[in-house]
Amino acid sequence: IIPVDTELALGIERILPHLAGRFTAQALRVPTLNVSAMDLTIQVGSDTDEREVNAVLKEAAGSGFCGVLGYTTELLASCDFNHDCRSSIVDASQTRVSGKRLVKVLTWFDNEWGYANRMLDVANYWHDLSPSEADT
Repeated sequence: IIPVDTELALGIERILPHLAGRFTAQALRVPTLNVSAMDLTIQVGSDTDEREVNAVLKEAAGSGFCGVLGYTTELLASCDFNHDCRSSIVDASQTRVSGKRLVKVLTWFDNEWGYANRMLDVANYWHDLSPSEADT
């Protein structure tokens, strides 16, 4: 296991600017397949519990973030997420809440495969914006 610096927190702040300054991140490199895990710990503004946190994440995975954010209650290992096209899969079995406001969420992701699929999403989006041959 090799601890390394990462700019993951900056990436989250770019996507969710209202959370700027509220994240720090550190990566632990472990020789595994392409799959990584993110252990996200945040302090929330109101009391909550594991059930409520998981309900919000499950709803997000099934709505606007469908295909990008996943959600599972199955007891899986890192190798089970190899070649998963989603950018991140919430492992609901690992959600914890401490003191009603400190939330820990574990997500899995295949760094290369998920990224490649997001690039395909962008390419398809650009293609859909391009005028079709029938329009010219």
